[in-house]
Amino acid sequence: MVALQRKRKEDSPQANGAKRTKSAATSSFILHSYSKLPDVNEFKSAKTQPLDVFVWGTGSMCELGLGPSASTKEVKRPRLNPYLTSEKIGNKGIVDFAVGGMHVLALDSDNGVWSWGTNDSKVLGRDTSGAKEVLKDMDQDESEDEDGDLNEAEATPGLVENLPKLADDVKVVQLAATDNLSAVLYSNGDVYAWGTFRCNEGELGFLKDIKKQVTPKKITQLHNVVQLVAGKDHLLALDSKGIVYAWGNGQQYQLGRRILERHRLSSLEPQQFGLYNIKYIASGDFHCFAIDHNDKVFAWGLNQFGQCALTDSNGELEDGSLITKPTLIPSLSDRNIVEFACGEHHTLALTSDGNVLAWGRYDMKEIGIPKNELPESTYKDQHGKERSVPVPTVIHFGKRESKVKAKAIGAGSHHSFAITDDGMVYAWGFGDTYAPGLGPLDGDVEKPTRIVNTATKYHDIQLIGAGGQFSVSGGVKITDEDKAEDRLEKYEEIDE
Repeated sequence: MVALQRKRKEDSPQANGAKRTKSAATSSFILHSYSKLPDVNEFKSAKTQPLDVFVWGTGSMCELGLGPSASTKEVKRPRLNPYLTSEKIGNKGIVDFAVGGMHVLALDSDNGVWSWGTNDSKVLGRDTSGAKEVLKDMDQDESEDEDGDLNEAEATPGLVENLPKLADDVKVVQLAATDNLSAVLYSNGDVYAWGTFRCNEGELGFLKDIKKQVTPKKITQLHNVVQLVAGKDHLLALDSKGIVYAWGNGQQYQLGRRILERHRLSSLEPQQFGLYNIKYIASGDFHCFAIDHNDKVFAWGLNQFGQCALTDSNGELEDGSLITKPTLIPSLSDRNIVEFACGEHHTLALTSDGNVLAWGRYDMKEIGIPKNELPESTYKDQHGKERSVPVPTVIHFGKRESKVKAKAIGAGSHHSFAITDDGMVYAWGFGDTYAPGLGPLDGDVEKPTRIVNTATKYHDIQLIGAGGQFSVSGGVKITDEDKAEDRLEKYEEIDE
């Protein structure tokens, strides 16, 4: 999850009637009238469905949470995490999770938050310094060091410490994980966070006067939050009034506003930036989306691969292209989009009727479109090599004529997933780290390919997420054997 260093362009592309959002004067008026504004979004409720948690990919930084054994560093297909079963964590099942670049947060049904992965930025919310250290043999060859065991405390899921217990009826309803920071949203709209934000030059900080936050701390500038989403090193929050706030690193305009160098630390405090009447927000590493209550879609941030679904007036893309402010995206508006999943330079969208759209970077096959099916809108570099698809394009699962519909999507830095309406998972994209979950691969996965393995064979997968080089899913065991077998036969026929 490393940002490409490219020359920045200040002018954002305006194509096909793309328009800016409301003026600063409107912003000031709305904020001064905040208490009188109606609620347009409902508060989230706590999830209750226990999930079996599966992990796979490369876990050299403890990302898989399978314990300290060196044998857990590479898992080629989904594997049940034995530390997160109901029996292991005290008869409390995992009901939700959020995946960061190199760590994971998981929520149990008793309001406990579990964490695992690298803890360099204190993102795990617990002390891992006392972990059992595996001493290296003095005679061991340097090349063998990578085969050593992992940090036991980081590689084993543990409860976040000092997470506040609010009123009995106030529950944790959402988790968010950036590369270096963690956050939780409570059902009363409060947000707590810990860790730090980073930027191109290194550590940026947690707040103006806090470089790194070790324990969960309330973000006092936020109230009535109904949704929280994470980028690589920034966060977005949506409140009940339909207003969006952003904070963290804004070097690629992912905060929806210009951050002057001399005021860079001011970006560590949540601020609104002109988005109102919003019902849903989403973020990739460096680009973001919002959908308003009129089904209009806005995007901002890094766009050099067309990941925001916008080109310039000539239909071209530029290295370092930036959309500096929330901008209307005509090709995504009025399409009944219910979910976005964004990677480093690509985007997926799920529509209400179960179709999956994909666009953005192509060279690692992130968008799941075979080369012989690339649309005319495909952008090629000066050498004629396919570089990206900036126009949202419907992707297909199994036989082209099959009617497979999706209920959820997920994206890592350069790999992607779609969950079908009956809980099967299709994967595609960068394959070197085993992150697609398809076993040993000779290269990248060009088109959506169904994950076939014993561990998830009889599971209805409900939720999926991914980081830089690993992935996580959660599912419910199908207890009706006949139903499970019928489902397998259905997809074997679809994938022939």
